[in-house]
Amino acid sequence: MPGKVALLQRGSRTVALSKRHATTVAGGTPKTAILMLNLGGPEKTADVHGFLHRLFSDKDLIPLPAQKFLAPLIAKRRTPKIQAQYDAIGGGSPIKKWTELQGDAMVRQLQQLLPQNGPYQYYLGFRYAHPLTEDALHQMEADGITRAVAFTQYPQYSCSTTGSSLNAIYRHYIANPNSKIEWSVIDRWPEHTGLVDVFTKHIEEELLQFPEEDRDDVVILFSAHSLPLQVVDRGDPYPTEVAATVSRVMEKLGHTHPYRLCWQSKVGPMPWLAPQTDTVIRGLAERGRKNVLLVPIAFTSDHIETLFELDIEYAHELGRSVGMKQVRRAKSLNDSPFFTKALAEIVADHLQSDRKATTQLQLRCPLCVNPVCGKMRDFFLQTKEEKNG
Repeated sequence: MPGKVALLQRGSRTVALSKRHATTVAGGTPKTAILMLNLGGPEKTADVHGFLHRLFSDKDLIPLPAQKFLAPLIAKRRTPKIQAQYDAIGGGSPIKKWTELQGDAMVRQLQQLLPQNGPYQYYLGFRYAHPLTEDALHQMEADGITRAVAFTQYPQYSCSTTGSSLNAIYRHYIANPNSKIEWSVIDRWPEHTGLVDVFTKHIEEELLQFPEEDRDDVVILFSAHSLPLQVVDRGDPYPTEVAATVSRVMEKLGHTHPYRLCWQSKVGPMPWLAPQTDTVIRGLAERGRKNVLLVPIAFTSDHIETLFELDIEYAHELGRSVGMKQVRRAKSLNDSPFFTKALAEIVADHLQSDRKATTQLQLRCPLCVNPVCGKMRDFFLQTKEEKNG
């Protein structure tokens, strides 16, 4: 409901949804805020250029030589192509809609799971689309928030995704040092039981959509956003954590089908993680496999990579061109009640643990070249007393 304020009655509670992208119990100052961090996506085609400009300007995500000059040129060149892709999926990304629904359900369940830390309020902090992380931080400070959890919506950690969002928060506080917010971080959750269960459920449901005579022939392809090898070679944990999610899901499935982990969304000529998802589909077809189930294992909400790249380019166009019988996709987690319950449980467990972050956040990539990454970790891991002292 952009630009409007809606009041929804739920029993004795009134939930306010506004431009702030926040939900809380009416009549009370929020005790705990959850900042939901994600990439974001343009809501309409007119927003595509700004989205791409911010994306290609982010050195944490895509390090480029002469980035200040190259980023606007690349964004301008790619805008028409990407606008056409968004037109093909309805004119914009639904990721904000899904994240709002997830946040609303999460805080309502948190109020039941852990009322002593409530009332709760969520905020959206997108890296490249509105509401931007920096705007969310200003709003949180204006709202008088004093306790907040930075909750990455990427289950598997990468310096290019979660790391970039956390660096943005750190940079904000270098420029605005008088904030009174005490932070902790949920920086990864690749093997959380709730996450594994909902992926497994969606795979099982989609397998039933294949004809019974083909069901045993299905190859499960777990597809995740790729990453430049120069980032991986510095020690980025992303490939390992994605593989951990895949392993847990296949264990839960009982290893009923053959599977592979592959990578999508490569940009530019540099070497990236391989094999690419489209290449794997072609290779399977050449070897006589005719049924594939795609699983977006590193994405929790539908956006351009699922709705266009997987559904249109790979499942429909590529599958048909290489003679596949069926290429289907397991549905995204979106507002599944099992998934929003998992989000609430992740936050509740984090708050009860009284930890600042996972032990993994303490460790920079062994060959890290970004000095901000170390300072960001110091910022989030230090205690309130250390900050004040």
